[in-house]
Amino acid sequence: MFQMLSLFVKKPLLTLTFLTLILLIAVISLSPSSLFSQIPLNYAISGESDIWSAKRILEWRPCNWWLQGHLTALPAESNGYIRVDCYGGLNQMRRDLCDGVGVARLLNATLVLPKFEVAAYWNESSGFADVFDADYFIQQLKGFINVVNELPAEIASKEPVRVDCSKRKGQFDYVESILPSLLEHHYISITPAMSQRRDRFPLYAKAALCQACYSALRLTPILEKKSYELLEAIPKPFLSLHLRFEPDMVAYSQCEYNGLSQASVEAIAAARGDRKPWTGETARLWRNRGKCPLTPNETAFILQSLLIPKNTNIYLAAGDGIMELEGLTSVYTNVVTKSSLLSGEDFKNMHGNTKAALDYYVSINSDAYVATYFGNMDKMVAAMRAYKGLYKTIFLNRKDFADFTGHGLKGKELTGALKKAHTDDFVMGRGSALPDCFCDFKL
Repeated sequence: MFQMLSLFVKKPLLTLTFLTLILLIAVISLSPSSLFSQIPLNYAISGESDIWSAKRILEWRPCNWWLQGHLTALPAESNGYIRVDCYGGLNQMRRDLCDGVGVARLLNATLVLPKFEVAAYWNESSGFADVFDADYFIQQLKGFINVVNELPAEIASKEPVRVDCSKRKGQFDYVESILPSLLEHHYISITPAMSQRRDRFPLYAKAALCQACYSALRLTPILEKKSYELLEAIPKPFLSLHLRFEPDMVAYSQCEYNGLSQASVEAIAAARGDRKPWTGETARLWRNRGKCPLTPNETAFILQSLLIPKNTNIYLAAGDGIMELEGLTSVYTNVVTKSSLLSGEDFKNMHGNTKAALDYYVSINSDAYVATYFGNMDKMVAAMRAYKGLYKTIFLNRKDFADFTGHGLKGKELTGALKKAHTDDFVMGRGSALPDCFCDFKL
């Protein structure tokens, strides 16, 4: 050691070279890299990387029969007018609208701009044109289906005849049961069945459905400007996390949780009403089927298992009613919401539907998207991200989490099992798009 030191003392040039090399190594090791490529220190030795680094085997892309769907000529005459009445939250209404476009094309009907029934859900009165660009919607559907903003004078003064579609699932159901009403009354309103069988539609009707859902729905200029303002305010790069752990959702799931705060317990009890949680073996089986929402704490644990760095910028795409949020924010500290980034009067005056549109816009444009549920928003966001060629999308697997923890897995054994299960989902493109409009493409 002393001999080495004396050598550097005797040879200043060699000493300068050595010190330069040391400084260079230090600079390289401390220089920032892409946030999604950073690896926590405790994983660096094994050389593991986060889930997004896994090489994908398959991805979903728009099917050719959709992209060429306008080549199937529309019939010369329409059988009448159909208005789609949409209920629930923004993405549930969007799903109903997409299905309704397919049904209208199937029945060779002219589509009237849809009616959004939001009063019962959001306690507001925002309509289709308050959220989506109506003129753009009509323009993008040309060749796929005829859409009108205004009805002919002889029909405009009438309310449409309401036709029950709750049990209609496929092409022949609609042709045999709904078409006669359309031909008789010339103007009907429908709400497509939730158990829709789109696979039973002819390709030209499916193409109209897909075009409406993923190409024709653009936010109004005012809402898109506000959404872009929000997107720009989020530190980059960032992960959009759709986290669901609200009192009504937990109550609806009928799942029981230990260790919740008294405030959360009381909020769930108030939302339950007559709906009681499962107990005993039924509760275990229910949880093992993946029916129980992930808590924020469980979500943070799974994200760590996927080696998502703790300093990741996270946009929380959710409402204000999430319980136990500190279970996430105590681990992932760079969490922002629309409420924390937007504070103007125009934001405060926004309705539930338009606020949900902000989350949707940010999520389809995020660097990565993670959902703790598989609801209407998650399906729409995942499909739109696939449509845009953004494939860093994953749904946290509640079933596997319940299975692994139920079998007593802990520590590194549990994190390793979760990492493998989710990586397998990611590389195979599971849950990354709706199969109704997308076809798998092997990489």
